[in-house]
Amino acid sequence: MAHFPRKQLLVLGDIMVDEYIWGSVSRLSPEAPVPVVEVQAESFRLGGAGNVAANIRSLGGRAMLVGVVGNDLPGERLIHQIEAAGVKSDGLVADRARPTTIKTRVVAGSQQIVRFDRESMSDLSKEVEDRVLEQVAKRLADADAVLISDYAKGVISKRVARQVLAHARRSRKIVVVDPKVHHFPLYKGATVITPNHHEALAFAHLPAWGQQDVLVVAGRELLRKLEVKAILVTRGEAGMSLFEDGRVTHIPAVAKEVYDVTGAGDTVLAALALAMASGASLQEAAVIANHAAGVVVGRAGTATVSREELLEALKDRV
Repeated sequence: MAHFPRKQLLVLGDIMVDEYIWGSVSRLSPEAPVPVVEVQAESFRLGGAGNVAANIRSLGGRAMLVGVVGNDLPGERLIHQIEAAGVKSDGLVADRARPTTIKTRVVAGSQQIVRFDRESMSDLSKEVEDRVLEQVAKRLADADAVLISDYAKGVISKRVARQVLAHARRSRKIVVVDPKVHHFPLYKGATVITPNHHEALAFAHLPAWGQQDVLVVAGRELLRKLEVKAILVTRGEAGMSLFEDGRVTHIPAVAKEVYDVTGAGDTVLAALALAMASGASLQEAAVIANHAAGVVVGRAGTATVSREELLEALKDRV
């Protein structure tokens, strides 16, 4: 972890706003059988690839962020938030044809009441896609690893994935991907893929209620089909399972209290790639990522973890 500040990671993917409206509920509406939320506070946080980059910075590393925002007021606010997190915004491409992705959650006490999304999931135009690839090409040589945060919001197409992976392989870069299940085939040949257990089981066409032995079958199937070095399956309160060639390592969860899992996958992606780029083995990097996730799930809303907090969590393990 002493090497984290010397590492620079390229983050590509879907950038979004995680907006929270915090309040309390004491009555039902007289107009309909729904709770009335008395709003007490609002917060505006980086989500998706933006949260990955913010976690890299909070862990002491440097992040180069490439993605797409709308040419709108939320996009301007998002750019300001990215800069405030210590990440340069010059890799962002503004697209007039789509809105900035916003996920708004209304939370009363510790209970999420409703979430509403404002987004476009359509593919980028060729012009915007070209600009995204140009931004990646400018930064690839300076990157110690490439991270792809794919929320299937349109930024990562077959063409983008193919070209980025081809460039990264030629440059011998580590490529770590957090994809949606229907995009798994796009990342054949990446270094590590980090699906959750539902996605891993769905890709392998296995039942979602399967036990650990069923997950082992799914992990090995992903490893074979995608031809990656490793699959790290995140399993919520059950921890993680790391699949390498001929070896499966189950890593128990370390969270003292699970308050909110929103954005935990972003933290795992950031910590895993940063540790690998700094010389950790896959198993060491997975343990580090597991402890980083254990910190953020104990907080309300999308969150980041600092290097000091992660060191403290790892000391507790020892």
